[in-house]
Amino acid sequence: MRYFVLVLTLLLALPALAADYAREKKWADEVLPSVLVGDPVWLELANGRKYLSLFTEASGAKAGVIVLHGLGVHPDWGLIAPLRQNLPDAGYTTLSVQLPVLKADAKGEDYPPTFDEAAERIRVAVEFLRAKGYTKIVVVSHSLGSRMADRFFAKYPKSQVAAWVSIGASAALPYGKLPFPVLDLYGEYDLPGVLQTAKARAQSLAGKAKSFQVMAPKADHFFEGKDQLLLGLVRDYLDKNL
Repeated sequence: MRYFVLVLTLLLALPALAADYAREKKWADEVLPSVLVGDPVWLELANGRKYLSLFTEASGAKAGVIVLHGLGVHPDWGLIAPLRQNLPDAGYTTLSVQLPVLKADAKGEDYPPTFDEAAERIRVAVEFLRAKGYTKIVVVSHSLGSRMADRFFAKYPKSQVAAWVSIGASAALPYGKLPFPVLDLYGEYDLPGVLQTAKARAQSLAGKAKSFQVMAPKADHFFEGKDQLLLGLVRDYLDKNL
């Protein structure tokens, strides 16, 4: 009886553990026809599953930048699009990665079971850029993407990332433990969870070389209408601290 209950519990839990690959395919079908900047690249996990990334090369690039979106969206969504499309004009090649998504009504607290797969996708993205000859690699992440990036850094501490720009992180991430500089960036009118943990994130950066916390004035969580402000803050940080 105890064995039956255990098996039933595991079976009931399976849907919560699985990424929604059908929704991911739907995103790809919608995104690909509208991509005018960069090239689609299908990266592959060890289990053979492929996922969309958008690769935009810069001439004489200073670094390769892995761009990570937030909850339930895609690699050309919202504030991700101007970052991945315009950073190459500033000398940074970008690779915007599709992270695991769940059903449309899923909340942030439903996502931790997908973090290990997200970390693996980021690892493969790093390897892709290294194979292209990029020796300096940066991660730029937004919202839930920052929590997924944090899992990647924990699982692959020897990834040799050069810097991390974490935008709108909704948790007190342990920046101080990382061996590279970090920019923690959030908006003046950000989400409550981001604002409530801002002090803890700032404390984790104290004394860390080339690491800062910046509050973007009059910006919300998604930097609506503030694309140029966001792009300028990210570009300036990379230019001065890589």
